[in-house]
Amino acid sequence: MGEPRFDVCGIGNAIVDIIARCDDAFLESHGAAKGHMQLCDAETIAKLYDAVGPTIEISGGSGANTMAGISSFTGKAAFIGKVGRDDFGGVFSHDIKAAGVTYETPPSCSDTPTARSLVLVTPDGERTMNTFLGVSPELNSGEIDRDMISDSAVTYLEGYLFDRDEAKAAFRDAAACAKAAGRKVALTLSDGFCVDRHRDSFLALIKNDVDILFANEAEITSLYETASFDEAVVRVRDDAGLAVLTRSEQGSVVIAGGQSTSVPAFPVANVVDTTGAGDLYAAGFLYGYCQGLGHEMSARLGGLGAAEVISHIGARPEVNLYQLAKENGLFG
Repeated sequence: MGEPRFDVCGIGNAIVDIIARCDDAFLESHGAAKGHMQLCDAETIAKLYDAVGPTIEISGGSGANTMAGISSFTGKAAFIGKVGRDDFGGVFSHDIKAAGVTYETPPSCSDTPTARSLVLVTPDGERTMNTFLGVSPELNSGEIDRDMISDSAVTYLEGYLFDRDEAKAAFRDAAACAKAAGRKVALTLSDGFCVDRHRDSFLALIKNDVDILFANEAEITSLYETASFDEAVVRVRDDAGLAVLTRSEQGSVVIAGGQSTSVPAFPVANVVDTTGAGDLYAAGFLYGYCQGLGHEMSARLGGLGAAEVISHIGARPEVNLYQLAKENGLFG
């Protein structure tokens, strides 16, 4: 294959985030596990929405946020994800295109609505997501744009999308398409509870199809059912060619070829909202990876992206990340 048209093509849930502030007591009263994502039906989302205070609506979705971040770093990004023929679907489509990401997935012909996630942010900046997936996980193999995947250096798979058999099949087809074109496949585990639901499927995908694995500490320890991060590092070394593990304020660890590289977190003056931290870390790392900048510099760019996004409300960057990297001496 020739030079790819895109650096990264993401496949994931197309979601509109509804962001609201609350305290820990609100989470407890509604049975929401702090810092995690729980799947909800439309009725539950409506009840939470009615109970919480003022909200902000911003397009989201983990993989979509990562693609928006890559574009902000001046990378070439595309996204595949399903929306409904409703107002939220129109908002998502407009916003991702406005971020500079190529998005061509047609809206669903069904009456199932676009996915939405009520993101509850506590005073410490931690986010708890209550997600109604709507039409998003109905993405199937027939809706995977094989030309787009073949023309992308990396195909990035969002673990959150793994909750239906149709989506699992679409993932496997996308990975096979990328491999056939001589391209790379990346996977993000997305959430510890997500790993609990799909551990065996994730392990099989990592061992057989994935070139780059992204996970935070909770996700990687859940994957290997251990409380020890160090033990999880030893285990993942045998399964993944390149594993990129984030540890919040402790920075990140990149594991490749039996070697581990630790990179400190980028400093943040004030943590406002941790929504999208992992997504924007992946954006910076993948941008650096596709530019051939090496694992350590890629991890530093990831840390920069994460630091920017947690300094404000919302899971997409508010400034040009390439320019921010230059200002911080990461580019010449």
